[in-house]
Amino acid sequence: MLKLNELKAPRGATKKRKRIGRGPGSGHGKTATKGHKGAKARSGYSDKIGFEGGQMPLQRRIPKRGFTNIFKKEFQIVNLISLEKCGSAEVINPLILKNCGLIKDPQGPVKILGEGELKSALTVQAQAFSKSAREKITKAGGKFEVIK
Repeated sequence: MLKLNELKAPRGATKKRKRIGRGPGSGHGKTATKGHKGAKARSGYSDKIGFEGGQMPLQRRIPKRGFTNIFKKEFQIVNLISLEKCGSAEVINPLILKNCGLIKDPQGPVKILGEGELKSALTVQAQAFSKSAREKITKAGGKFEVIK
C-alpha cells in the first residue's frame, strides 16, 4: 500500500530553476537573459497594460464620442407577465419582487413595463410605471402606487 510520505514526483516532472546573472559559466550571465538595453532590461520595469513601447496607445488613438450622464437613473425592469411568478401576493412591492427573484436590489428604483397581461387584481408599488402598464393594471381591477 502506498503511503503519503512515500509519494514522489515522476521523473522529469520537476526542473531546476533558471539561475540568471551568475557569471559566464552559467550560460545566463552578463545580460542575464534580458538582451541589450531598453526598458525591459532595466530594473524596476513593469509591463503596463496597453503600453506599446512609447507609440501612442490604442485607447488614446481612438476618437472620443459622447459623454456619460452622471445623474442617469438605472431602473430595474419588471414586465407585467413576470408578476404572476409572485404567487398569491395581493400587494407587490420591491421587497416581494426581490424574494421572487425578479430584481436584485430592493433599494434600487424599479420600473414596471406593460408586456403581457395581468390576470388578477393587484396593488403594485414601484418607482415608475410605463403608460401601458398603468392601463393594464387598472383594467385588471388593480392599483398602481408610485413610491419614492
